[in-house]
Amino acid sequence: MARSPFTLAAAVTAAVPGADVIGARALSADGDARFDSAVATLADGTEVAIRAASDDDTSSELARESLALRALTPGARSMLRFAAPEHLGDGRVGETRTLVTTLVPGFQIDAADIPPGAGAAAAIGKAVAGLHALPASVVRGAGLAERTPEEAREEIRTLVDRAAATGRVSARLTVRWREAVDADELWRFESAVTLGGAHAGSFLFEDDDERGPRVVGVIGWHGLSIGDPAVDLAWLTLAADARDDVLDAYAGATLRAPDGGLGVRARLLAELELARWLLHGHDTRRSDIVDDAAVLLDALADGIHDDLAPRPGSGAGVDEALSALDRVPAREPNPIDTSMQTDAYDATAFAGIASDDTAAFGPRGHAEEPEEERREERGRPQDDAVARDRDDLDATGPLEDLDPNATADLSDLRDDPDLREDGSDRRSGGRTLLPSEGGISGEDNDVAEAHRAARAAFQRWTSSSSE
Repeated sequence: MARSPFTLAAAVTAAVPGADVIGARALSADGDARFDSAVATLADGTEVAIRAASDDDTSSELARESLALRALTPGARSMLRFAAPEHLGDGRVGETRTLVTTLVPGFQIDAADIPPGAGAAAAIGKAVAGLHALPASVVRGAGLAERTPEEAREEIRTLVDRAAATGRVSARLTVRWREAVDADELWRFESAVTLGGAHAGSFLFEDDDERGPRVVGVIGWHGLSIGDPAVDLAWLTLAADARDDVLDAYAGATLRAPDGGLGVRARLLAELELARWLLHGHDTRRSDIVDDAAVLLDALADGIHDDLAPRPGSGAGVDEALSALDRVPAREPNPIDTSMQTDAYDATAFAGIASDDTAAFGPRGHAEEPEEERREERGRPQDDAVARDRDDLDATGPLEDLDPNATADLSDLRDDPDLREDGSDRRSGGRTLLPSEGGISGEDNDVAEAHRAARAAFQRWTSSSSE
């Protein structure tokens, strides 16, 4: 049962010695359904925030935040361009842990509503860069968690392996994630002091008449640690319009060594939020959560069209890998409460992926050559090199120079009884077969994937040509 603001305000006097509470109201900013929260007004006019845990997980989170806020010494706070809540006291309401802090004023902007440009987006990038510039002694002195790049990488590797072991993650996603983990160039970064998972609601703004919104406060310090800077930027997949401006402002404000893999790791971490959701359902034996996560993971797999791991000549396509998160088809999720599981996940971001554009396959027919030119062509002598090229389907050259009969070898693709028109396999319900189901794995998987793509393209092309 939710506690009233007056009940919570009464607990302030126990948590903060000498506090004289004269009023209470609901906490509007920084509202979190996982906590009971309120604002208490003291006799001197000061307003303080109080939050009460609702279960063991939120109680542990309040304990971590209490420790983190106390680790922010006056010297550390003076290095920041924004305010952070100050720890005032810990207490209890009955058997429930409470935390009392100063109230940081400001308004919040939803991720999808953050506009591009030099206003809020740039302010966020600079704020995150300032946070990451804090000295490591802030975290180490408080005994908080610290991960090296290799430890962060191995943690992700374990997560991917555990998710794959459930059998509910497509081979396409598994390969995609493992390739990213194996790409050494993505993991050459300098560990930093991080918030441990910032999101849009972590930043409090104030309007500036000349510069627009600016960050005046940052909340949610329970994950304070040393680790991968990308963890505080993964939420940008939900802020499609502002993402590039936030990253540009971050790069321009940071004093750290350049990190070419920062954006890609941030996208990887965002995708893996769905894997964490899947594992939560698996570990708690909640089939409804598992099914919900599996649907979202399948939609993600359908929406991605590029690799996370850099490849020679991949160019800007790598930067578009996660854009699918904003365009995955909307599907009806199970009516479950996800508020206690992950703050970084927002199902509304998975909506409206564009339909597959087959224009890339080129024109759906061939221009007719005049009969006279064809007869003349047949009468011309051919040298051995040209003849060999015509017999070699891998040879390059103008499409019209190839023997039309060369496509006869693809007729088995058209008549494959197990192949749907979209290229999926009827034996597996439309998904990629796992090795245990008769599929293939390892290095052969790339070849098989290429064959499936070729079959799908061929069937779409031939069916369209026959219409």
